[in-house]
Amino acid sequence: MAEQDAQEARFEFSLGADHISFEADETVYPLEALYGAGYLFIEKCFVYLSRPRPQIVDVRLTPRAPAAPGELEALAGEFANELLSQALRLRLSLATGRIREFYTVAALQAAASAPSVDELLAELESQELLEDPLEIMVPWEEKHGAGQGEAEPKRDPDSSEGSGQQ
Repeated sequence: MAEQDAQEARFEFSLGADHISFEADETVYPLEALYGAGYLFIEKCFVYLSRPRPQIVDVRLTPRAPAAPGELEALAGEFANELLSQALRLRLSLATGRIREFYTVAALQAAASAPSVDELLAELESQELLEDPLEIMVPWEEKHGAGQGEAEPKRDPDSSEGSGQQ
């Protein structure tokens, strides 16, 4: 008896000359899942949705190029598989919505509490940065004595540069 109470999805395809159609039960496949599957198929075929009666959506697939009956049936089977995939994605999305909201809020709060550039610069200025044990801030001339009493750097005597010789 439990099997009879369970929702079943059975597609009875109606094959036309240039299309294939079937009815989808909205209690099994939500309208959002039908829209998602239809959107993914708009490059392959024209997708027409209509509502012949409450909770039932008629899906009509018309290929963009001529197709044999076997190709139409394969197209409908692919659509049915994608419809199942879309319905599952929708259910997972609904089931995990609170978790996504939690992580989004946590990320936004972390970003809001991060120090600004001005705060980081103020912190650097307040620290003692004058210690220079490796003497990185000392100019080259002071470290190595070059530049004391010399106006120009020494030139290579073998070089013809600046001597007027060619």
